[in-house]
Amino acid sequence: MSMLHLAAPVSFIPVAPAAPALRVDGLSVTRGGRAILRQVSAAFAAGAVTAVVGPSGAGKTTLLNVLNGLVEPSCGMVASEQLGALRSAESWAALRQRAATIFQDHALIGRLSALDNVLLAFADTRHPLSPWPWPRFAREAAARALADVGLLDRAFERVDNFSGGERQRVGVARALARGPRLLLGDEPFSSLDPPLARRLCDDLRALAVRDGVTVVLVLHQIALARALADRIVGLNDGRVLFDGPAHAFDAATEATVFAAHSHLNQGV
Repeated sequence: MSMLHLAAPVSFIPVAPAAPALRVDGLSVTRGGRAILRQVSAAFAAGAVTAVVGPSGAGKTTLLNVLNGLVEPSCGMVASEQLGALRSAESWAALRQRAATIFQDHALIGRLSALDNVLLAFADTRHPLSPWPWPRFAREAAARALADVGLLDRAFERVDNFSGGERQRVGVARALARGPRLLLGDEPFSSLDPPLARRLCDDLRALAVRDGVTVVLVLHQIALARALADRIVGLNDGRVLFDGPAHAFDAATEATVFAAHSHLNQGV
């Protein structure tokens, strides 16, 4: 059964580029005197998957963390189609209400059950000290999400007993439980075996197309990025070296993006 209960395969028919649901203009991030992102500009369309690729230390995760509000840029702008320029705490809070992130390190609480970890996606609906149970709609949504990733039978087990791949699946379930309009993922398939990774890839692609979700994923598997993404952004040393359709990110382009890393390290 498909993770997202799709009744039939989704046909991916090329269409005119959608208006960007989220964009960054002239984005720079500096920490401790070191430039991590340098004048990055990119647009992320609704109903499409964008893969961010590049060598280690290129700034990929930092870009993702700017998009979800975890890192404040040193300069530049992040703008949402619905909310406009995100300049206030209120506008960022509104974006986060519509967004979810799949973290590379899972970001789970080991002593809690899988179900309780997924329920944390609904933390804003319940006071943390409340003696009352989670709302019914939240419990039902969390259970469905765990069923979708094949872990409903382990819903009440502590996640510190889970393997790395199983923890990643709990993280995916938590991200999808609220039906986000913006889905971010930092190496979301790195802990999964290839068949499951490919299945989740297909389902996230279908989610984007079917529901118009904006999906932005940091990936190190270039073949997976080419197969999954509509668009690829190639970063190196905090700069955008490629931004275009996934089919245009060929072997020569890949070599250019990753070769730049060795030249930069050698001071060339």
